Amino acid sequence: MSDISKLQTPNSKLNIAERDKKVIWHPYTQMKNALPHIPIVRGEGVYVFDENGKRYIDAVSSWWVNIHGHSHPYIAKKVAEQLNVLEHVIFAGFTHEPAVLLAERLLPILPGKQDKVFYTDNGSTAVEVALKMCLQYWDNKGTPKTKILAFKNAYHGDTFGAMSVSGRSIFTDAFNSLLFDVEFIDLPDEGNISHLTSQISNLKDTACFIFEPLILGSGGMLMYEAKYLDKLVAACKKAGILIIADEVMTGFGRTGTYFACEKLDHKPDIICLSKGLTGGTMPLGITTCTDEIFEAFLSDDKLKTLYHGHSFTANPIACVASLASLDILLQEETLANIKRVEAKHTLFLQEIKAHPKVKAVRQTGTIIAIEWETGNETSYLSNLRNLLYAYFLDKGIILRPLGNIIYILPPYVISNEDLNYIYAAIKSALEEV
Repeated sequence: MSDISKLQTPNSKLNIAERDKKVIWHPYTQMKNALPHIPIVRGEGVYVFDENGKRYIDAVSSWWVNIHGHSHPYIAKKVAEQLNVLEHVIFAGFTHEPAVLLAERLLPILPGKQDKVFYTDNGSTAVEVALKMCLQYWDNKGTPKTKILAFKNAYHGDTFGAMSVSGRSIFTDAFNSLLFDVEFIDLPDEGNISHLTSQISNLKDTACFIFEPLILGSGGMLMYEAKYLDKLVAACKKAGILIIADEVMTGFGRTGTYFACEKLDHKPDIICLSKGLTGGTMPLGITTCTDEIFEAFLSDDKLKTLYHGHSFTANPIACVASLASLDILLQEETLANIKRVEAKHTLFLQEIKAHPKVKAVRQTGTIIAIEWETGNETSYLSNLRNLLYAYFLDKGIILRPLGNIIYILPPYVISNEDLNYIYAAIKSALEEV
């Protein structure tokens, strides 16, 4: 049998970036005028290194997934051990220790009384399952409800159900006619909370309310207070509306507590998790729910089954990575790092908030966002985006702006020195870009 690893590719004499351009279609990228993609060959802690040895600080945790740093030796060790035991098995009709253990360890630390874990592949699919659970819950109960409540400017993923409950934007424009109708409401604040709760009390046939707690991520890192969200959740519960908390981005420490919904008195019925779940090692999605929801699917009638699954549901390697990440997350040192990053961000906010180029600056936990003043409305398509992106890359920092909004969302192990370097680069950009 030939050694496949020695076979040359047709483009083997080209460098990685040139080969990439011939065969790869990248996400969220207009490929016609895209800059050459930077080949990364190694990661260590908060850094990634390109093929020329240049080091970059991963200040956005590689799309918000990497909470403990790249190539963490403890997670790598656990994953390597599992690879020699069981790489995967069908999860319909079978189970395995990593999946059971992860559910046993995760459920007790989630906000409220979460009782069951449903495994999927990523954040979008975790949301899809949550929506299907809610809609079928009411159908199984014999009182079908089909309407869904969500926030304007929300983002819940790129599959069709997740797009439908996301705010209409450039992300959804090509598909708007195919998305199901959703009742969108403003983020709550002191001025509108009474109107919003009154509006909710009059909603009919509403199956569920889905929200990103405290922070709308891709919508522009928009932030709002827990006390007003809590009032919305309470109003929904009173109106018989199920509650879905999309903690895909906010979970596992991002908002200063392990989960954002810990700051609410009224807890969700369903929680969606992904991103930091595996410590950024590999894909995995989780949708948890209460026993009340689960029991609505228990029946001799097979039509009441939740017919949803994925080939790699509850992949053992991903479950082991999640268990290892959870071990690290629950260490006192990690919580201390979260508080340290939060405190550093707070000081930086005070430093720059009065700068004339800062339209707004906002912070929740380990996330800080700076909205650049452009003289125009805030826009994901702002030309400033490419200028800022290139500026920071040149300084060895990965900051991926949302138009004219930049944000720092780092691994918790980032040092004060690296944070200070990022802050200094932002202050320089405010003067130079």
